[in-house]
Amino acid sequence: MNSSVDLVYEQVRKMAASFEFKPAERINESELSKALGASRTPLREAMNRLAAEGLLVFESGRGFFCQPLSPTLVVHLYELREALEASAVRLAVERATDMQLDEVKSYLNEIAPRYTDGTAAREIVALDEEFHLKIATLSGNPELLNMIEMTYARIRYVRWIAMREKIDITHAAHLHIVDALIARNADEAVKRMRDHIKTSNEEATDTVEKAFSQIYVPRH
Repeated sequence: MNSSVDLVYEQVRKMAASFEFKPAERINESELSKALGASRTPLREAMNRLAAEGLLVFESGRGFFCQPLSPTLVVHLYELREALEASAVRLAVERATDMQLDEVKSYLNEIAPRYTDGTAAREIVALDEEFHLKIATLSGNPELLNMIEMTYARIRYVRWIAMREKIDITHAAHLHIVDALIARNADEAVKRMRDHIKTSNEEATDTVEKAFSQIYVPRH
C-alpha cells in the first residue's frame, strides 16, 4: 500500500472510530475526498480496507456507511475481545519469559499514579490498551495481536464513555492478571482476563445510550 493510501486510511480510520460519521450514516465520497484533499482512488482503497476491518460497511450499489452502533453489536465486540484476549493470555503464560513478565509488572507499577479520577477517560483507555497489547505481544502470535488491535478500533469510542466509571478498578484488575501470569497459572490468568473484559447487555445498553447522546449533541 503506498504512502498516499496509508495517510488517507489513518485519517478516515480515526474519523470512523470516533464516530465523526454518524452511526450507519452513508459516507459521501466526493465530499470526503475534498475535505481530506485526497483523490478518489486512494480514498476508495482506504475505505475498502476499513470495510474489511469492520469500521465501515460497504453495500453494493449504495456505497460505504459508518459502522452501526447498538447494544447488541457492543456485546458481540466485547465477546470477541474476550475470546481473543483469553487466548492471548493463555499463550503468554506458556511463551513469555520471566524477565518479560517482570517488565510488565514494573510498567504497571510505574503508571499506577496516572489512574486517578482526574485523568481523562481517553488517557485511561490508552493506558488500558497499551497494557493489553503488551500481553498480546507476549503471546508470540502477531495475527492474534492484529485482530485484537482491530477490535479495539471498533469499540474505542464506547470504551471512552464506559471507562469513566471503571478507572478505580482497572489498574487493580491488571495487577491480578499479571500476578497470575507470573505464577504461570493459565486458568487463573484467563479467568482474570475474562472477568476484566466482560460486559453485560445492561451495561452495553447504558453505554450506547450515553454514546448517542454525545454523538448527536449539537456542535457549535
